[in-house]
Amino acid sequence: MLKGLSIRNIALIDHQELVFDPGFTVLTGETGAGKSILLDSLDAVTGGGLPQRLLRDGCERGSIEASFSWTPALRAWCASQEIAADDDEELLLSRELRLQQGRYISRSRLNGALLNRALLSELRPQLLDLTGQGQTQQLARPGQQRRWLDQFGGEEHLLYLEPVRHAQRRWRQAAAELQQAQRDHEALLQDYEARQQQLDELEAAVLDDPAERVQLEQEQDRLCHGVRLQQGCQELQGRLQEGAEDAPSVLDHLAACDQELSAMAVIDGSLQSLVEDWQDVHASLQNLSRQLDRYAAALEADPDHLAALQERIAQLKSLERRHGLDLPGLIERRDALRHELQPGGASGLLQDLQQAEQRARQQRDEVCARLSSSRQRAARALEQELMQALRPMALPVVRFEVDLQPCEPSDDGAESVQFLFSANPDQPLAPLKEVASGGEMSRFLLALKTCLAQSDEGITLLFDEIDTGVSGRVSAAMAALLKRLALHRQVFCVTHQPVVAAAADQHLLVHKQVQAGRTISQVQQLQSLQERQRELAELAGGDSGEARAFVARLLERRTA
Repeated sequence: MLKGLSIRNIALIDHQELVFDPGFTVLTGETGAGKSILLDSLDAVTGGGLPQRLLRDGCERGSIEASFSWTPALRAWCASQEIAADDDEELLLSRELRLQQGRYISRSRLNGALLNRALLSELRPQLLDLTGQGQTQQLARPGQQRRWLDQFGGEEHLLYLEPVRHAQRRWRQAAAELQQAQRDHEALLQDYEARQQQLDELEAAVLDDPAERVQLEQEQDRLCHGVRLQQGCQELQGRLQEGAEDAPSVLDHLAACDQELSAMAVIDGSLQSLVEDWQDVHASLQNLSRQLDRYAAALEADPDHLAALQERIAQLKSLERRHGLDLPGLIERRDALRHELQPGGASGLLQDLQQAEQRARQQRDEVCARLSSSRQRAARALEQELMQALRPMALPVVRFEVDLQPCEPSDDGAESVQFLFSANPDQPLAPLKEVASGGEMSRFLLALKTCLAQSDEGITLLFDEIDTGVSGRVSAAMAALLKRLALHRQVFCVTHQPVVAAAADQHLLVHKQVQAGRTISQVQQLQSLQERQRELAELAGGDSGEARAFVARLLERRTA
């Protein structure tokens, strides 16, 4: 519930601190006294638009702060957004306003953490619901009537929604893959001959090893530089085995070192490990010498083999340039063409995707059908409850129907939802938003919110003069409905009807006064019975004896 509201420099209010109670609260006051300021402030702090001239004249800064009690849904939402709130006694939502170059700049916070507009719009439906007279735009919002019906269906009904969304996503993915495969298949059929020629060319090239070109180029370099490599082998072998300029060879030096180290090891046995290491080095160099011999022996001139290598390299380069792919890419392309052009290749893939799409479509249709059946049951129940709530409000012959029409399946199911309404026996059922008058719309929205109260966990309901222009009998019925609604939810109502105001648990009076030449709106909580009688009498037509007697009876009826 809404626990408190703090307002600074907003419209006609300098500074106002308000504390609210559970149950049914009414706000009364003369037209222009500032009742709408409170509703505008609550709308603004929960992410609504900022009306022109919201800041008080002469002020460049203002703030609105509202505190709410926690619900499990609110704590879960904060946890999902990684907003620490477990230790806080209440949810504190604030919006700071600043006027800069003729436009508002605002900043919102939740218990000190900054909130952007997107997050605030997610949070708002869990805090409050504002209903005003003539708010037909609520009914015109895409999917709003469907959302109301689903909300009325309750938790068991809402369990059908997620399987529908999941199945619809899977079907969309399967359909997209099928469409792409169909496009690829059509392109294949149109260009079959060219693709076959391309495959024949790649098959004739015998492409097996992605590293073939690198290996061929290495072998080509070896054959082209055979003389230089032979010379290098001779130089290395000369130094290893024969020496240079009458100097001993490397192996001769190692043999002499080996003898000397062995003699030392005879004297000092601890050198035996070094002898073994030295012998390993000697053996490694001898092995290296043998490898050089074998390598040099293989370096024979082979012009024919070199020509064949160069021809193969040129063939591979030509294929790479023509197809715009490297050798590994050419091999992948060949394998893909093999699959596409083999009997049943692309057609087989297309058939598999068609079957996958059909299965996904069938699963989607099955869960949509279950949701549709549940919606049918919820629609019939909503029709009965709404008419029971509407008839006492001077609508004795009202007819209401939830029209469910099949439509293309989506994340929200496979039917559209439209509320049909008729207030007169000779008037056919028609879309509610087209035929209901302002007063009828107000009564309908009040009745609807009453029916939805069981499923709106912890949401504060605000009604802005929805009883304007109705008779005393209708206002009494509306008062009873608001009182009934307040058994489940915290309810606020701006009213000019004494019958409605008398039914409230808490009565706030909004009035203006001039102080030092400045007009200021103030909100006063009427505590005593005398204060409420005086205000109710003013609403009833003036503070006269008859009016006082009338409102006294209203208050007695409330406490009876």
